[in-house]
This record gives sequence, structure tokens and C-alpha cells, in this order.
Amino acid sequence: MSTENPDAPQLTYAEAGVDTAAGDSAVELMKAAVAGTHGPNVVGGFGSFAGLFDASVLAGMRRPLLATSTDGVGTKVEIARRLDKHDTIGQDLVGMVIDDIVVIGARPLFMTDYIACGSVDPERIAAIVGGIARACQACDTALIGGETAEHPGLLGPDEYDIAGAVTGVVEADAMLGPDRVEEGDVVVALAASGLHSNGYSLVRATLEAAGVGLGEHHEDFGRTVGEELLEPTRLYAPICLPMLERIEGIHALSHITGGGLGANLSRVLPEGLRARVIRSAWQVPPVFTAVHTWGNVPLADLENTLNMGIGMAVVCTPDAVDEVQAMASEQDCDSWVLGEIGSDNDPIEGTHISGVKGVAGGSVELLGDYRMS
Repeated sequence: MSTENPDAPQLTYAEAGVDTAAGDSAVELMKAAVAGTHGPNVVGGFGSFAGLFDASVLAGMRRPLLATSTDGVGTKVEIARRLDKHDTIGQDLVGMVIDDIVVIGARPLFMTDYIACGSVDPERIAAIVGGIARACQACDTALIGGETAEHPGLLGPDEYDIAGAVTGVVEADAMLGPDRVEEGDVVVALAASGLHSNGYSLVRATLEAAGVGLGEHHEDFGRTVGEELLEPTRLYAPICLPMLERIEGIHALSHITGGGLGANLSRVLPEGLRARVIRSAWQVPPVFTAVHTWGNVPLADLENTLNMGIGMAVVCTPDAVDEVQAMASEQDCDSWVLGEIGSDNDPIEGTHISGVKGVAGGSVELLGDYRMS
């Protein structure tokens, strides 16, 4: 029996703020980009309730370990929203999740994404997913599933957030980690493309404090502030995974994300060893100097929040350094020697970092001053 009141106004799902037709339109717009990431191991194609990946690809492995990571891009999405440019934020998401499993030597197999928004704009959603798909292709990873959820009343019509998860695989006896690192190893930095996707709450606060607009041209950037801040995260999977196939002597990788160089590098070192990093080993890119200046941010806070121009660190034997740098150069990625691994019993002369992010491992000592313009 119907309980409708014919005299009362009717309220539909669309009038409540959820437009299912717009969601269907977004799906149609993104289908080609997603399908472009699918290889022969993806089963079932597009639109199923669950993404399927043929695990028989692992059958020839001796002891395959599955690796997984999940993350988002933080408040960098606010920069994309304010600039109304949404086709690069997906690369940030891919970089955040895939390069977290690359650090143990895992090869990414497939990824899923989640987009929550206040109102579905089909073109905007397609632009976001298109960026995710392009980055997945660059990392030889299948994008096999995702979800777009409309949250009216919780998010504003133009607001959204994105998250993702990746699954990869590594042979147990090939897994990188602290147990491989030895005294005398060298730390090589792989350059970041910019701020990547960490510390944007601090960055946005400094913009507000200094009254700097995203549309302002910045001479040191050679472009607008907004364009610099929206520069997508460099993808290290296409750089580091070939290194691991060709170069013996790579013992650990560290993805430099939230917490900065010291916090993340110390996570991949064993107890009893310390990485001695020379701050003057590289020229800090202008965007970090700008953030420092805009908010008068203490240098200690800056280096504990931002990557300072280093997106990935490679810990390797001395005789592997030249080949590591040569392969980075082949991928148009600058690199330089940061320092070396020594004993944690040596006298402390600089900033000492250990026991962060819940890891009781080695430590990092940052020595000297940064070269900042």
C-alpha cells in the first residue's frame, strides 16, 4: 500500500542533492581512460561491482608477497578547486600510493580510487580520473575499480576529496629494507618535481599570511604561484623499478612524504646505523624558499613538513652510485649524493632524528645549512 500524501510536496533524490544521471555521465566520460590501463590480467572489464585481476601472473614466483598502500593528496585538492584545474591531481594520488610500495621493491599490479564530492560535475570527475589513469599507465598499473560518492550537505557543491589504494607484489628474497643497509652505504637523492602532496595546510596558511594570490606571477618560479603549487608529484616507479632490475647494491628506498627527509629516511635504516646528510649537498628549489618567506616559517618546521626538493632517497653501495645516477638521468630526474651511512654511536654534531612514525629503527643526522636562494 502506498503511503504517499498526494497533497504534500514530493522530494526526489535529485532534489536532495544527489544527481544519479550526472554520475552516469561521469562514468561514460571516464570509461576510455580507465580501460586504457587494462591489460590481459584484468578480468571482467569496466562497471562490475568488484574489480578482478588474474593472480595466475604470480604463479611463477618463488614466494610472492603482496604489498598494499592507501593514501590521499591532502589539502592540495583545494588548490585544484580554486584554480578549477583537475587533470593533474590524479597523478598526485598515484604517486602517493604506488611509490610507497616501490620502496620495498614491489611492482604495482592494480589500483582503485575513491572520489567524494558535494555535487557530481561529470567533466570534473572525468578530468580527475583521467589524471589517475594516465599516471597508472606510466607506472604499468591497472586501474580496475573506483567509486564516486556525492555528499551534499557534507561537502560544498565544488568541493571534493580523493583517495586510492594499490596492490603490488615482490619476491620475498628481493624485498628491500633496513636489514640490507650496511655501514658505508651511500644515500643518493632523487629530485622532487616540487612540493608533491604534503604540507599544503602549512603552504596555504603562509599564502594567507602573506596575502599572496594563486594568480600572481612569481619571478623565481617563471609562472604563477598556483601553477607552481599544482605541479604534479613525480612518479618514481618508472625510475626506481628498472634500477632494481639492473643494479646490484641497492639496499633501501625511502619515499620522502609527510615528515620530511629525516623522518622518512630513518624508517628504512636499522637500529645502530645513522645516515649523515649534508644540507648543502643540493640547492633547495625556490618554492620552498618562498613558503619559508611567506610565513616566516622556522627552518626546523619547514624541513620536518616538506620534502625540500627530494622525492625519493636511494641507499646503495658506493660502487652502485654512478649507475643509480645515470639511470635517474635517463628518466630526466636530477640526482645527487646526500651523505653516507655510519654508526649511530658517533658523536652528534647536527640535527638528530630517530624513532619517528612509530618505527624503532636507525637515525638521520642533518648537518650544515641549506643552500636557499
